[in-house]
Amino acid sequence: MRTVPSIIHLDMDAFFAAVEQAAKPSLRGKPVVVGGLGGRGVVSTASYEARRFGVHSAMPMAQARRLCPNAAFLSGRFEAYRWASDIVMGLLRERSPLVEPLSLDEAFVDLEAGPYGPALEQAGPAEGARLVLALAEDLRADILERTGLTASVGAAGSKLMAKIASEQAKPDGLVLVEIGSEQAVLSPMPVRALPGIGPATEQALRRAGLTTVADLAAAGQEELVQLLGRAHGTGVFQMSTGVDERAVVPDRDAKSVSVEDTFEVDLADRDQIMHEIDVLAARCVRRLRAAGRSGRTVVLKVRRFDFSTLTRSETLRGPTDDEEVIASTARRLALQVETTGGVRLLGVGVAQLADYTQEDLFAQAVRGAAPAAGEEELRPAAEPPPEAPPEVPAGRRWWPGEDVTHEQYGAGWVQGSGVGRVTVRFETPDSPPGRVRTFAIDDPQLRPSGAVPLR
Repeated sequence: MRTVPSIIHLDMDAFFAAVEQAAKPSLRGKPVVVGGLGGRGVVSTASYEARRFGVHSAMPMAQARRLCPNAAFLSGRFEAYRWASDIVMGLLRERSPLVEPLSLDEAFVDLEAGPYGPALEQAGPAEGARLVLALAEDLRADILERTGLTASVGAAGSKLMAKIASEQAKPDGLVLVEIGSEQAVLSPMPVRALPGIGPATEQALRRAGLTTVADLAAAGQEELVQLLGRAHGTGVFQMSTGVDERAVVPDRDAKSVSVEDTFEVDLADRDQIMHEIDVLAARCVRRLRAAGRSGRTVVLKVRRFDFSTLTRSETLRGPTDDEEVIASTARRLALQVETTGGVRLLGVGVAQLADYTQEDLFAQAVRGAAPAAGEEELRPAAEPPPEAPPEVPAGRRWWPGEDVTHEQYGAGWVQGSGVGRVTVRFETPDSPPGRVRTFAIDDPQLRPSGAVPLR
């Protein structure tokens, strides 16, 4: 048992949206939504300004547009996110060699393995806690100075409590859970606060009258095993008492990424099954992108009404994180499975993982389709499109948020496009909010550029 809360969990605040705001002065303090802009696109990250309107990650993009029509809806720039993530992870590794990245913007760190480890081991509980707080504050200050981004940090004696503390610290805060206070912190929380408890598990627990973490601890391990099965029930009971002995493991290399859902009522309608597969594929893609990966093999898991479980897989020509490709492949695999008796569980996963290629990031579901609702409104009234706009060249789409450069006006980013025109705002991270100009979509002086560093 640790005597000092020397495990920290760092989570960047609204990471993708915050990177966009840092890079684009005109978006600072305004609602920003990053994600897929196609017909089945979902929100990857929403800025805190957008969250006030009810927009959140995993929400269909069409719903986000209805809730916050004046937000900037951007397709995302992996190069910029990777750049910021590399700086943050480098700063973490200066504190300790034991850094366990969970995604581009989230990681556990074991400070006892770093240069301050001896001081933490020799310190008493109170002195050690003060030293951890000082180290965490220095880390947050360094991240802000190097990237212009804010981070929330939780410190505790275990990964479980550090993660819960960082959630309490959001946004832009620091929370430390003292050794010995774990159960007091956990007890009043809803059961969903514990990792691994999703909607289906929550409903099973609620039917048994268990709604808070204190209820879980009071129920005891035996009852939870009866409700949830041996492995899951035992794990939930241990978490409810604040017990978590997992070590910080550096540089985990996942073999696959998958998500699944168990349904309260068996699904018998084919259209409903296909809809749930689309939802799962969107969730799977979000996890892929958060981990900075793509994959070649799509896997579908189906548990039928009689508890028989079938898996089907298809290997693609190359790795992808394209939501439409993964969803359509999973739907095609579903046609190979007999589901007329009903489906209890569905899962969608991607295996044979690879690092991202730039073309993978936020690939759109409607290549060559009309611009998404709201893109037309981004053009300034002072510069209307011509009466007979040129045709869009084959293979050329300008994605909202994309970095560009113009031979005459310099660096900027795409604010919107459609009907043969592209609207660009010319500004850089260190400039004032820039002017908006509109060009023909095939303007020879306009071209894509690499992401502009934030600092």
